[in-house]
Amino acid sequence: MSKRDYYDVLGIAKNSSPEEIKKAYRKLAIKYHPDKNPNDHTAEDKFKEAAEAYEILSNPEKKQRYDHYGHAGVGGASGGGGYGGGGMNMEDIFSQFGDIFGGGGGGGSPFDSFFGGQQRGGGGRRVAKGSNLRIKVKLTLEEIAHGAEKKIKVNKQVSCKTCDGSGAKDKSSISTCQTCGGSGAVRRVTNTILGQMQTTATCPTCNGSGSQITSKCNVCHGEGTVRGEETIDINIPAGVSDGMQLSMSGKGNAAPNGGIPGDLIILIEEIAHETLKREGNNVVYDLHLSIIDAALGFSAEVPTIDGKAKIKIEPGTQSGKLLRLKGKGIPEVNSYHRGDQIIHVNIWTPKALSSEERSMLEKLRESPNFKPQPGKNDKSFFEKMKEYFE
Repeated sequence: MSKRDYYDVLGIAKNSSPEEIKKAYRKLAIKYHPDKNPNDHTAEDKFKEAAEAYEILSNPEKKQRYDHYGHAGVGGASGGGGYGGGGMNMEDIFSQFGDIFGGGGGGGSPFDSFFGGQQRGGGGRRVAKGSNLRIKVKLTLEEIAHGAEKKIKVNKQVSCKTCDGSGAKDKSSISTCQTCGGSGAVRRVTNTILGQMQTTATCPTCNGSGSQITSKCNVCHGEGTVRGEETIDINIPAGVSDGMQLSMSGKGNAAPNGGIPGDLIILIEEIAHETLKREGNNVVYDLHLSIIDAALGFSAEVPTIDGKAKIKIEPGTQSGKLLRLKGKGIPEVNSYHRGDQIIHVNIWTPKALSSEERSMLEKLRESPNFKPQPGKNDKSFFEKMKEYFE
């Protein structure tokens, strides 16, 4: 199922300011918040959709990639295939509220004072998130044109197998935090001229985890993570470009104490092709012909990203002529449209001639057919290319 445009989700224009983006998200978050719409799955889906849109559009770098490449630029290439913002869960969403609503962050939501303080997703406990990882993947032009599957070995922080990521020596070493009673947050009620005000803050004793470790794991020393290696399958969609970034949710560094893993950021690097050059979604090839082949015409074989292709060179073909192989270029990401291959004809002139060849050419020089006859409307190669791509 394809995702909706993020600007449509928030109901804003593409040139909206950061404050307008935040204001639009705040309005939708209040409208569709789970506490305000209990057991309403449609409202919950809209709540998550709005959070995902805000997560992308509020980040200048992600917004720029989204504006240029659409969902594929921020990892939404396969509509739920493991990339991008779609991997957000409720903990990710509620972590945004400290910025949006001015709340205390990690321990509980500022909505608690609005909707009665109901606990969500693990009782409102603060969950740590692992850091993101960034890797570079080099692709040939053929891999970019057809998409690629890569197996990449990544050195990163992985969950400790000895303690299952808990950081504790054993289960008996984990106890409920006495300060917050396991909720990860402490509530304070203060009297004001407007009445009693309830605020929520991260528990200072357990730092929002809701539990305490009395005896640490001997392998990870209470961190819950160790240095390790993981082989990750990466499915890269066709049509990506050099410098584009994809994101795999949950494939970054493991988080301490069984928290949420970070993301894996994949930077695309295009390997230069020996004979083909990419121009947007089109591919350009320089075909060099002898004067004889250009004059008489013949059948030529040219390389394409799909293999070899035969083309017909008409008699009298001029240097600088552009030929087109429709649909032999690079596809657009998440689209059936594909660019073309442009063949630029170059007439090759020999530098060294035998006496016999020179004599033959001297005779041909006097022939009217071998006198230059430029047309009044002849255009340069650059003018032709400009007209073609426009």
